Amino acid sequence: MTAAEWVRLLEDAGELTPEAVDRLVSTHGDRGRRAIDAVGEERVKEYRDFTVVVGHEDEYIIEEGSCHCADAEYNLDPDDPTERCWHALAVEIARAVDTVDHHDMWYSDVRDFL
Repeated sequence: MTAAEWVRLLEDAGELTPEAVDRLVSTHGDRGRRAIDAVGEERVKEYRDFTVVVGHEDEYIIEEGSCHCADAEYNLDPDDPTERCWHALAVEIARAVDTVDHHDMWYSDVRDFL
């Protein structure tokens, strides 16, 4: 199943349905599960300048569907749309089901405090 197909399922339902979760996990495996957990735990944050996924050890900036985490940099084929890190998947899932946590501030300002 392509990303567009499971995104459409999520958008149509407006929530994480069992069918969409099954398809997402069958396509993306453990990365899909981790992304679903992040969305369920409200760890996808949108700021004026970036969308950020809060991980357990760091925060990951997602720009135009891309992430610069070690998994994306070293383990994934950038030409294969099914190979995406869990951070990028979490953003896409959260947007599809409208659960992005919006902050009317600049992440660059917030990052200075972290």
